[in-house]
Amino acid sequence: MQQGLRIGSVFGIPLYVRASWFPIVAILAILKGGAWGEAYGWSLPIAAAAGVIGAISLFGSVLLHEIGHSLVAKAQGIPVRSISLFLFGGVAEIDRESRSPSQAFQVAIAGPAVSLFLAVSFTALSRELSTTTPLAIIVRDLAQLNLVLCLFNLIPGLPLDGGQVLKAAIWQITGDRLQGMRYAVASGQMIGSLAIGVGVFGALTVPGLGVGLWLALVGWFIIRNAAAYGRVTSMQAMLIDLQASQVMTQRFRVVDAGLTIREFTDRYILCELADTPLFGKHVPYFAAAHGRYRGQLPLNAWQAIDRKQWETTTIDAIVSPLLETPHVREATPLVEVVRTLEREQLKFIVVLSPADTVAGTIDRADITQALGERLDWSIPEDEIQRIRREARYPAYLRIDMIAAATETDPPEPNDIADLFAALFKRPPS
Repeated sequence: MQQGLRIGSVFGIPLYVRASWFPIVAILAILKGGAWGEAYGWSLPIAAAAGVIGAISLFGSVLLHEIGHSLVAKAQGIPVRSISLFLFGGVAEIDRESRSPSQAFQVAIAGPAVSLFLAVSFTALSRELSTTTPLAIIVRDLAQLNLVLCLFNLIPGLPLDGGQVLKAAIWQITGDRLQGMRYAVASGQMIGSLAIGVGVFGALTVPGLGVGLWLALVGWFIIRNAAAYGRVTSMQAMLIDLQASQVMTQRFRVVDAGLTIREFTDRYILCELADTPLFGKHVPYFAAAHGRYRGQLPLNAWQAIDRKQWETTTIDAIVSPLLETPHVREATPLVEVVRTLEREQLKFIVVLSPADTVAGTIDRADITQALGERLDWSIPEDEIQRIRREARYPAYLRIDMIAAATETDPPEPNDIADLFAALFKRPPS
């Protein structure tokens, strides 16, 4: 996710402003200052100062809105990575999923609740101030804008807070979080399309293009981010539904445990370094004897042995027993496979059968390819090979982050979290 310029932190949460924030603040300051100066006969310096204060105060309200979401999540032990201000407002990047519908609702409603509180507070304050002073005008403007911010965010479609509320409601009714996400995504796309239609119509029929074009731009933003939620939802569903047995490959070699290290390196490693079609690079090795697996050969383990002993030391002496190395089972959900790879910082993970034999192996390229095939992504073969070689996902497809944010445990009462799933910088074509 883009972060931008860090401006500080609050409650341990880093605060950022993105590049798009600066021009929108300048535009708002000019528009507000100009309108107020003309309406109330203020001098240019006063109007300009009021415009700047009003614009920055609006984004201060947006920041408080996002802090509301974040504090509810942090109170339940859910990490909040950052809060960012940008062209369309603000966003809090919260680390993982909610664990129940009621918990999701609490985090979603916290932001609008803060905005409503600010609207009421500024309204009460404005009544105590002289009606035409710059301070009174700014306060009254903030009261109105916070009310709009509250109501707008309650529109029931992702990525708005109302979409999260809708998700929680459908989750509560159906018992299926992903079903709630799908409805909220569809609602968001419909709302975004409607906003674009109304905005374009208004721009063409009403004097002054500004409001109509802005509404159309907001609609585009809603559709784009709803689609991102939809992609992530599809990925999460696939990560939960797929098992290791459906993703694993036979991309490994079984060698005779009785081979000496010298025989092994001459017969296998030299071929691997030559990148022959028979073996290829970066292939896991397992040792077997008398029809039974003896263990996994750790990467480059033979290099720790004195070369003088290579002629006499067998592979059996340096393997790690299968049950003592990180592994998963054939029925392990793919989401757990992804998490284990990241937690253990492995290039690949072994999949064991019920008989504790090697059923296959899985690496990040296998995971990416399996998801791509099932979700109709077009991922070039050279990209798959790069993922395998570098053992990391591409920046536009952070499967590790999506798996980490996917809730798979049973819900626990009174535990609050939120999902921020705008993890794609660009989708696979």
